[in-house]
Amino acid sequence: MQTPSPDSSSSPAARNGSKGKAKPWIITGSCVVAAAALYFGGAAFVSAQIPANTSIAGVNIGSMSQDEARVALSESVAPLAAEPFEVLVNSKSYKLDPAKAGLTLNIDDTVADLTGYEANPADLIDRLSGKYTATASVDVDKEKLDTELQALAEKANAEVTEGEITFASGKAKLVAPVDGVSLKQDEAANLLSEEWRIGAEGIELPSDVTKPKISPDALKAFYDDQVKSLLAGKVTLTSDQKKVDISVDSIAAAASYTPKDDAPAITLDDKKLFEAATKNSELSSTAKNARITLANGKPTITKSVAGVALETKGLGAKVLAATETKERTAKVVLTASEADFTTEDAKKLGIKEEIVEFSTPYPTNDTVRTKNLRAGSERINGTVVEPGENFSLLEALGPITVANGYFGSGVVVDGFSSEAVGGGLSQISTQLYNVGFLGGFDDVTHKPHSRWFERYPAGREATLWEGSVDMIWKNNSPYGVMIQAWVSGDRVHTRLWSTKYWKVSQKSSGKYNQTNPETKYNTAKDCVSESGGQKGFTIDITRNRVTVDGSKTLPPDVKSWTYQPWHKVVCGEKP
Repeated sequence: MQTPSPDSSSSPAARNGSKGKAKPWIITGSCVVAAAALYFGGAAFVSAQIPANTSIAGVNIGSMSQDEARVALSESVAPLAAEPFEVLVNSKSYKLDPAKAGLTLNIDDTVADLTGYEANPADLIDRLSGKYTATASVDVDKEKLDTELQALAEKANAEVTEGEITFASGKAKLVAPVDGVSLKQDEAANLLSEEWRIGAEGIELPSDVTKPKISPDALKAFYDDQVKSLLAGKVTLTSDQKKVDISVDSIAAAASYTPKDDAPAITLDDKKLFEAATKNSELSSTAKNARITLANGKPTITKSVAGVALETKGLGAKVLAATETKERTAKVVLTASEADFTTEDAKKLGIKEEIVEFSTPYPTNDTVRTKNLRAGSERINGTVVEPGENFSLLEALGPITVANGYFGSGVVVDGFSSEAVGGGLSQISTQLYNVGFLGGFDDVTHKPHSRWFERYPAGREATLWEGSVDMIWKNNSPYGVMIQAWVSGDRVHTRLWSTKYWKVSQKSSGKYNQTNPETKYNTAKDCVSESGGQKGFTIDITRNRVTVDGSKTLPPDVKSWTYQPWHKVVCGEKP
């Protein structure tokens, strides 16, 4: 029988030794596993709890169960999440509606985030110590957010606007500059998606900002210093022994804000200051204008006379400099000057020959009406209408008041006879319409009477009513036109003096579409009864114009008008 060889590893002693003593690495590994199990188990337990003192948007949900937390978030935080919140664009405040912007509280995700597993020791310590910072989970509807930011951009975006200083009635007004602003919508959407917090206020949204060339502070400092000094009082202009004061109102009227080289500045208008300084003052020009007047029934030129006048150039700069001194005085000079309207100017107008005359009869038994005709004729007599200028009869006659020499007389209102101050002046209107018509001038506006008066050419007459109905024609010739008007015998006369420029012909269609008069009842307190009788009708008037030298022909000028019949008028209610 073979004897076994000695084997220490299989000997009883060896086997007994390995059973009685564990190896060190096994012990260490076991401890680590046990400790890890204990840590991660504890971490799982801590993570599953809502940390003490946890709050969302100021609502404390610490130590609540998940179900309790959901109820608290639903009842207290969700309403806060629906309230409009403040955003800023270039520091200007706006409100956004979370619902419209697609920002909504997700309660389930919020609770899940608060109770999710956490193994980071620092976070676990924060949870256990009450220092944990809780954040609500928010769902973002990108499409809604983009739409709401587009609407915000339409309100917040602005073009850069420079500041302004305006002047009126002796005072200045500062208009502050405005930044140019362009909301960066994509960046703003990302910012709100990532950083919006329920209850947060004053979220500055990203934008491109363009600053004005002159800052608000610089403009305000200029206004407080130089502009207030400019309007602090009058300025006195002196020349030898002559002087005149320029009022604050006149200075303001001449002032304008004129920035230069990106710095605020004020300019004073030379001509406006000249007008203010020379109006009935010691510095008024001694030159005399030429005048065109009627003498012995014809236009006569009174020659102009040269003189001395205040030097206009640089006047604004002198006054501006004076406003910066304590004395507020500027020295000025008087220089030789021609009249504003010289003899040559008068001659160039070509007012030298009669080009048209027109007259109509008037009822001599109405003495008050005749007074109005004389007063109106005197007011327009000698009026000069320059080339390209409009002649307005209301401007020439007005105001039509008793204080201005007019009287109450008969008029036609809405087809009925009545009375008003200036009654009869429509005959002056008819006179002036016809000389303009026959002289070839452009009809700007006129209105015939509602009923035809036999003393006027049918279709070629015009009424007048202050404030609503004017008679205006335009001098479309290269020459001036002088109006001569007078009342003589039983007729009203009007004559135009100029250089003949147009040859005028006209034709009438004659009366057509005639209508019979009816009986009308008038309940007005100042009703005037009428017997009536004359038919109404329509008529067309055609005017043709060609220049005297034949170089220019205008299209036919056709005017149509329908006159009402002369109804029988009975005062009172219809039976």
